[in-house]
Formats: sequence, C-alpha cells, structure tokens
Amino acid sequence: MTSSTDMSTTAGKIADLRERLAETRIPVGEDAVRATHEAGHLSARERVEHLLDDGSFVETDALARHRSTAFGADRKRPVTDGIVAGHGTIDGRPVCVFSQDNTIFDGQVGETAGEKILKIVELAVKSGTPLVAIYDGAGARIKDGMAALEYFTRIYRLQSLASGVIPQIALVAGPTSAAQVHGVSLSDVIIEVEGEGHLQLSEADAASTATDVASGNTHLVASDETTGLDLIADVLSYLPSNNRAIPAPAEPSAPATEPATLDGIIPDSDATSYSVREVLSAVVDEGSALELQPQFATNMLTALARVEGRSVGIVANQPDALAGAIDADGAEKAARFIRLCDAFNIPLVSVVDCPGFAPDEEGAGLIRRSAKLIGATAEATVGKIAIVTRKAFGSAYLAFGAKRLGTDLVYAWPTAQIAVADAETIALVTGKDEATIAEKLVNPYAAAERGLVDAVVPPRETRQRIADGLRLLERKAEDHYPRKHNNLPF
Repeated sequence: MTSSTDMSTTAGKIADLRERLAETRIPVGEDAVRATHEAGHLSARERVEHLLDDGSFVETDALARHRSTAFGADRKRPVTDGIVAGHGTIDGRPVCVFSQDNTIFDGQVGETAGEKILKIVELAVKSGTPLVAIYDGAGARIKDGMAALEYFTRIYRLQSLASGVIPQIALVAGPTSAAQVHGVSLSDVIIEVEGEGHLQLSEADAASTATDVASGNTHLVASDETTGLDLIADVLSYLPSNNRAIPAPAEPSAPATEPATLDGIIPDSDATSYSVREVLSAVVDEGSALELQPQFATNMLTALARVEGRSVGIVANQPDALAGAIDADGAEKAARFIRLCDAFNIPLVSVVDCPGFAPDEEGAGLIRRSAKLIGATAEATVGKIAIVTRKAFGSAYLAFGAKRLGTDLVYAWPTAQIAVADAETIALVTGKDEATIAEKLVNPYAAAERGLVDAVVPPRETRQRIADGLRLLERKAEDHYPRKHNNLPF
C-alpha cells in the first residue's frame, strides 16, 4: 500500500489490490528480474505464462508470505515466497502448475512455500487434472528447520498417492538439489534443460544434465527453457487427464515410410543389424514418435506415439545396440515405461527382436530387474500387441511378446525365430543338424501351431494389424486378484 492510497474508499482498496498484485511480478525487485533475463532465463512466472494458453493462468496464494521469525528471517518476507502456483489450460485442457523462483531464498522451500506446493498438488488430485512442476531450487529452507522438512514429507506422500492417478510432469529448469530431487523423481516424466538443469542429492554427487541422462534420471532433454516448456505440452498430448480417462485422439496421419518397405527391412544374415526406428517409421503416424530416455539403455527403445491418431506406447528391442539383448538398465527402463502406459490407459505395442539377456558381468542385478520387467508386462491390463520381427529366444522373449503372459494379440513376421534358444544352441544340446533345427523349430510356425502366435503376417500388413487391434482393445477390461498391491522385485 502506498501513502497516497485512500483506504477509506472502495476505489482506494481496489487500487491497493492492484499494487499488491503488481508486486507479485517483481517480488524482490526489478533488478532480480533483469538479472534473470540477462542470464538468458525466464522468470518463474514467465515460465508458467509461456507454458499455459494465453490469459488462462489463475494464480493461487499469490500474496502469501512466510511467517518464520527464526534467525532474523522476518526481516525479509517477499510476496509469493518463491512459488508461483495455480491452474490454467494447455491447448484448452486444464492443468495445475507450480514454478520455483530461485531469486527468492535460492529457490529453497520453507513452510509457506511447502504449503503452496501441497495445496496445488491436492487441487490437481481433486480435480483430476495433470500436475506440472517446474523445479529450480536448492532443497529445504534451513532457517525454517523441521517445518520445511515436514512439508516435504507431506508433498512426497501426496505425490506417491497421486502416482498413477494423475500425470505428473517435471521440468528441471535449473540446478535442483537436496530434498527437492525426490519430488522430481516421483514424477512420471522428467524433462531437463540442457546445461542448466541437473539433479544433485548432495554436494558430493556428480551433477550435470549429462550425468542425469547417463543414469536414467531424466526422460527428455530440451535445448532451452522454452523448448522444455513446449515439450511438456507434447508429452501431455499423449496422456489422459487422469487414470479414469483415455487419451484424446489426434488427427490421424500416414506413416513417414510406406508400409510396403517393411518387406525388405530384415537382413538375410542374422549377424546383420538394422534399426527398429526404421520399422516404426512405417508403422506409427508421421512425426508422432516421442522417445523417452533415448540416450539411456539404447538397446531398449521406449516411445509415446500414435497409430491412426490413437496414443500408443512403443517398447522395442533395438538390434543395433547389444544386438537387442536385454540388460539390467534396459529391463528397468522398459518396466517403468510399461507401468506408465498401463496407469494411464495407453495401449502397448512391443516390437520383438531379442537374442536373450545380456551377460550380467558387472553384477548389475539383471535377474531381479528383468523379473521386474516380466512382472510389469504380466500385470498390465491395457491392450497389448506384440510384433515379432526376428529373434525371440527364451525368457527374454517371454518378457515382451508371450501370448500366455497376457499379450492380447501376437503377430510374427515370416522372418521370426521364436524358440527356446537359437538353432546353434539347440543343435549342441540335441546333437541334431543345425539346419534341420532351424527349419523345424526356429521359425514362427512352431509357435503358430500351438496358438502362441495369432497370425504370421507379411511385414507390410503390420500397421493395419496394429490399427485394427487398437480399435478392438480400446475398451478392454481386465481384473486382477484382490490384493493391496503387488510385490514386484523393485
């Protein structure tokens, strides 16, 4: 309130409100905003406004100030307390959002900031709308002591309870450390701004975008803030608003590559590699494939995509990395993605070309983590379609394309080799001729005879078979045994 404001009149009170709200745009002064811009960054508020549709942002608790008096904290009480929070729309669709302001107490979360975050997460859950969190802060506000930690406890708990109920998308726009990193990791999809955002639990930890990519902590990397904010909208376009809805269809489009090209994609020699991305380019709608964790566990491809406008989750072995074998990181990457899709009613399409599990030479826990993948596949109740393109051996095949593990529709190409092991191994065990073994056992027809493959199809028919299957399985209903929760080997 300024000295010239006459608070005895309605007009004066409205003018006072305008002044208070104007302060929320520069809570620690214009110099701080100017310095943020000079560093090439958007302010916390500008990030929210860029993310949401023009004019749709409705702010909550804009006038909040902290109440702490310890260690002289009451001498500095900026409005907003370092969190810009509220709701709005993205492409006309309601979302809830909060954004950290690192110009206020270095983005540390205290009691009041924690209250604001908790309140907006609760609003997202109650309204059944996605939650977007923009992180740029340094843990708990030490001067607030246990009060700050208590709010992290409550936020973690609510995020955990909301997991699988509403989509939770995190953008790491700047250095994010200490207690805040767990809130990031509890999110469904994590995006980092390259060179700016990183996660660091303690000061001793290596911290960079590259480190987070290599460790699988992040799903997508954006070249700058605005690209990261736009990526949030892209990710949400594949997801429903909550677990009781299905993803909204998009305008269908043709694939980038003619489906007929698939007839020539598998090399004549088993030793020759190819990229599964070439398969997908002739299967999914052009430009619709959004790979998650593309630089982590590159032998396993996970992507959100569309087929005739319908959202699908793609899980695929990548033959040009480890020959498509499943290692510990690849198993965990796929399991996590399968659970994401299953939670939000996104049907799964698996593309199988897997010679088996990779040797667990470094004791990376492959047995436990691959069991997690098998459990996630078996438990998923969404529609599941498998395409076996080439090698499908042993229990590694079971993790992806096994009919009896719950895959609804299993298709194999004539080039498929579905067997307990490769021809050479079976020949060594049985003493039979390898060529005879290959002809009799290592092909798609032995599995088709037992009903483990629904059809052997020309590769060019793959997209149409998937599209037909997605229409059939759109309203699939499947119940599990009554239980509190599973106990998969996390």
